[in-house]
Amino acid sequence: MQVLARPAFSSRKENPYNWLLYSYMKDLGVGVDEFSLKQAIANNYKICHLHWPELPLNNRNLLKALIKIQALLLQLDWARSRGAKTVWTVHNLAAHEQFYPQLEAWFWRAFIWRLDGYITLSQAGMEAAQKRFPQLKNLPGFVIPHGHYRGEYEDGISREAARVELQIPKSAKVVLFFGRIRAYKNVPQLIKAFKQVADPEAMLCIAGLPEFPAQADAIASEVGTDNRVRTYLNFIPQSKAQLYFRAADLVVLPYREILNSGSALLALSFDRPILVPLRGTLSELQAQVGADWVRAYTGELTTAHIEDAMQWALHTPRSEQAPLEALDWQELAKQTICAYKFIADIK
Repeated sequence: MQVLARPAFSSRKENPYNWLLYSYMKDLGVGVDEFSLKQAIANNYKICHLHWPELPLNNRNLLKALIKIQALLLQLDWARSRGAKTVWTVHNLAAHEQFYPQLEAWFWRAFIWRLDGYITLSQAGMEAAQKRFPQLKNLPGFVIPHGHYRGEYEDGISREAARVELQIPKSAKVVLFFGRIRAYKNVPQLIKAFKQVADPEAMLCIAGLPEFPAQADAIASEVGTDNRVRTYLNFIPQSKAQLYFRAADLVVLPYREILNSGSALLALSFDRPILVPLRGTLSELQAQVGADWVRAYTGELTTAHIEDAMQWALHTPRSEQAPLEALDWQELAKQTICAYKFIADIK
């Protein structure tokens, strides 16, 4: 079977999800090529598999966004005219930035119409996708979880060495937010709630690149003069991620809206307990990994949520490693191939 994927291997530095999925798929005998018009013209594919098709809509330049989504749809049409079936993995249900509501509504109608099947990362994700796009109920859909990142990121530093490099006291109780900073991730609220934590040894680290300068300004304003809050507002290369996770006692992801979270899987891959909202796929992640690794809250994140989670993270007995066997990539690649075969056989 030959698969044309967008992206396939090119996004490894930003997010190794696709690289891991398709590398294991190739080991199982499936041919995978990076999505391009050249590849679509030169070869015949059974499957055209798309991830994050809405990304062009996050471009602030309307003309560029329009050209890119038109090009994507035309390339899909070409691949489909050659016999390829189109599959979408549902990572998001809308563009993060919501710059062009009318254009986005048009794009989703045109895109969904071109699908032959879809994959969600959780049952909650499937229900949300079908509610957002009722046409999906008429297509074959499959739930295949997000795989872990264990072994993909460098991870050779000790807790003590990480804290020395980041100049974090040995006795500090460290809460970490890690990842690209966007408005929906609610980082200012995390800072606001943390600043009321009574424990003088508590420390909050915010590590990640803000999407826009205004978000960095909002974070700086909320931090104020509280020296218990450390900010590292820059792109964190994969080789440095280990510093922040190994220095942390608890990872908090205070998202206002969430369907899926690679950051949650990344934290668990570094064996860090996480505090997350009871939304989207995260309740299913708690069931998969265990309540000793995933703690969930409802409503807006509060100081009490953080204080309770810190005690839970520091004092709950748990295994040395988070149990991520159900999220092994070889098994997930096999499940994806089975989904491909089912969709490809539909006449």
